[in-house]
Amino acid sequence: MAAPEEDEVDPVDEDYSSVILSFPPEVQEAIDQVLPSTDPLDRPDFNAVEFINNLFPTEQSLANIDEVTNRMRTKIHRLDDDIRNVVRGQTNAGQDGREALVEAQRAIQELFKRIKDIKEKAEKSEQMVKEITRDIKQLDHAKRHLTASITTLNHLHMLVGGVDDLESMTRRRQYGDIANLLQGVVNVLEHFQKYMSIPQIRQLAEKVKKIQGELGTQILADFEESFSNQGGRPLSNQKELTEACLVVNVLDPKVKKDLLKWFVKLQLQEYMVLFQENQDVAWLDKIDRRFAWVQRAVLSFEEKYGRIFPAEWEVAERICVEFCQVTKDGLSKVMQNRSTEIEVKLLLFAIQRTGNFETLLAKRFRGSTLLPHVEKSQPSEVPDKDNDPLAAQEERDPLNPFDVDDDEEDEPVEVKVPVKAKVSPFHGLIGQCFEPHLHIYIESQDRNLSDLIQRFLDDFRTQGPPPIQAEEGGAVLPSCADLFVFYKKCMVQCSQLSTGQPLLSLTVTFQKYLKEYASRLLNGNLPKSQVPAMPASLNFSTLLKEGLKETTTEVPKFTADEQYRVCSILVTAEYCLDTTQQLEEKLKEKIDSSLADQVSLSSEIGLFHGVISNCIQLLVQDLESACEPAMTAMNKVNWSSIETVGDQSGYVNAITTHISRTVPVVRDNLASARKYFTQFCIKFVNTFIPRFINHLFKCKPISTVGAEQLLLDTHSLKTVLLDLPSIGSQVNRKAPASFTKIVVKGMTKAEMILKIVMSPADPQSAFVDNYIKLMTDSETSDFQRILDMKGLKRGDQNALLELYRSRAPTPSHGQLNSASRPQSKIRVQEQELSRIRRLEKIIKKKL
Repeated sequence: MAAPEEDEVDPVDEDYSSVILSFPPEVQEAIDQVLPSTDPLDRPDFNAVEFINNLFPTEQSLANIDEVTNRMRTKIHRLDDDIRNVVRGQTNAGQDGREALVEAQRAIQELFKRIKDIKEKAEKSEQMVKEITRDIKQLDHAKRHLTASITTLNHLHMLVGGVDDLESMTRRRQYGDIANLLQGVVNVLEHFQKYMSIPQIRQLAEKVKKIQGELGTQILADFEESFSNQGGRPLSNQKELTEACLVVNVLDPKVKKDLLKWFVKLQLQEYMVLFQENQDVAWLDKIDRRFAWVQRAVLSFEEKYGRIFPAEWEVAERICVEFCQVTKDGLSKVMQNRSTEIEVKLLLFAIQRTGNFETLLAKRFRGSTLLPHVEKSQPSEVPDKDNDPLAAQEERDPLNPFDVDDDEEDEPVEVKVPVKAKVSPFHGLIGQCFEPHLHIYIESQDRNLSDLIQRFLDDFRTQGPPPIQAEEGGAVLPSCADLFVFYKKCMVQCSQLSTGQPLLSLTVTFQKYLKEYASRLLNGNLPKSQVPAMPASLNFSTLLKEGLKETTTEVPKFTADEQYRVCSILVTAEYCLDTTQQLEEKLKEKIDSSLADQVSLSSEIGLFHGVISNCIQLLVQDLESACEPAMTAMNKVNWSSIETVGDQSGYVNAITTHISRTVPVVRDNLASARKYFTQFCIKFVNTFIPRFINHLFKCKPISTVGAEQLLLDTHSLKTVLLDLPSIGSQVNRKAPASFTKIVVKGMTKAEMILKIVMSPADPQSAFVDNYIKLMTDSETSDFQRILDMKGLKRGDQNALLELYRSRAPTPSHGQLNSASRPQSKIRVQEQELSRIRRLEKIIKKKL
């Protein structure tokens, strides 16, 4: 019975699996929301195998398989019954839906009929209301027209009466009554703008315009007559003129403009005569007298005539503004005619006094006549004499132009402006005339800076760098601080004079002397490199003159003072670098925004970077030259005769001694520039390790014991180099990761070379495979050198080279280029030295 059951189940399962439906994600999500279920059979990713494994996790659980099967069958029967009931229930659903649709259509038609009836009734109601209110609307329009007619007649009566009154008051000069009446007439006349086609209304408007013109002419004549006949006496008709000003406020603005222009010109007549171009008092050294005169004039005006004019007219401010314009034009002409007589001190004196006067005006007035957007409702108040800055300035005695107090002279220099403050409208009102002559100031600062740089050079030659400070390392040269303090004073002073082209010219001067300081004072005082340059070419005669002696003579090291000087110049260059960047930012803040893009000190910053690089390179070369004799001594040892491995060799002790003496001194001197000490360490190991490996290749032949001794020495040097940044220091700091990586990579290569030398050459295939495994980035030339170090015969070397070429991995073109560039220079030098050695041997044989 078992076999037939299995045969019956299999086709059913296959048919069932073929009809499993996969719904789109959005449909499946809608089903889960409508029919939420936790049954694993309802999941879209249902896995039958996983489901059965969960039901029967172990073999023992198969004992109740019949119970599980019965439960499943019961569930299937229940689902079949539910589906059957649903299908039967939906049999009559279509007929019920059609009946419901017909019923809904019938209800909509009934609703439409009712809405139509309501609309017809509403239209009838609206028509009925219009018939009822027709008479009421007519009465309402009549009332509105009657009211407008009465109002227009009243305005017409007021206009006619006002015009008559204005004519009579104008003849009697009753300005107080005219001011109020004229404003009312003008307002009433605005209501008749749409009736200007009526001749009578147009005639009235022309009369009003004529009266306004007569009033303007009459008031100007009254002012001219009153001030021309005044003499030294007070005005007798001051009240009449005050009321006349109220009338001017109502008239055309041109009348007010003409009146003020005439009055301001009248007040400055005396000034224009006293300070003509040909007068001695018009020159720059007596510029204080100009400002003293206007201060007296303004105070006199406010005392005598201040109450005549309305406060919102700002007459005192207008007098000062016109004075500034006249003074600027006068000074421009005088300086143009006498440009050869302008000296720096005189020019700065005039600019300073002018700036003080402009600041005084900014404190006293709001600048409403210069800035139209200033609210007219807030006129400048006339201050008391005790609080008036003009009055206070008037009481001071003018100073001698060449006898200026130090406090006043330094005052414009010590201005600290972290951000650009709001500029006063009076700023530069007179001072603009000095801008074309500021090249005199720039040339003066150029001469001062030239003298300053020369003084710095003389001081450095006589005094040298400052003494070392405890725990601070090499001291910054005081000259650089003096230079930048001078720069700051010049920048602030020039920005007060002008923030345009003169400040850009001063920036060019700053750049010039930053370059001078970097080249002459910093680079020029570095000790000369002690490393001899390799000759570009060697010939036979030179070789005979020099003899056949070794060229590895000991090179003198820097003295302690020279080391300290290099470190002091390095920290000075770092200070200059940071301060130059800040100087560039400040210049861009102060200069006009249109010129800010032209301010760039990047080339000068690059110069200081170059000074720092030169200092580090000198320190590295000094330490290298000290270690070179020890590595030369390593080459002179007969490594093939070493019988036992002992302690580290003498050359390692010598190198360690030189490092232990030099590095702590450099570290202490660069205590304030720690990052550059790290660069010094990195540069040293970057040059020392390749040089050490190059000397290692020259040690040949080497026995196995000799290679073991060299391996011990290499490990000792590796330990010393890893501890290089903190060698001789009481504080044990961890070396930077980049430094450690360089040392480990370089010295590991040296250790691998020695391990290969120690390995036996037989069998050859194992030797070559070991070399390829240990030296991943090597070349054929390195393999040849290692064979030379082992002292193999030429035939054995050729066989090993052929085997290596056949087994060595072929690098890509990019890898070949990148690998060949760093060693190209070393390779050329080695080839040159090998040719020289061969030439030496030939000469020895012939001699």
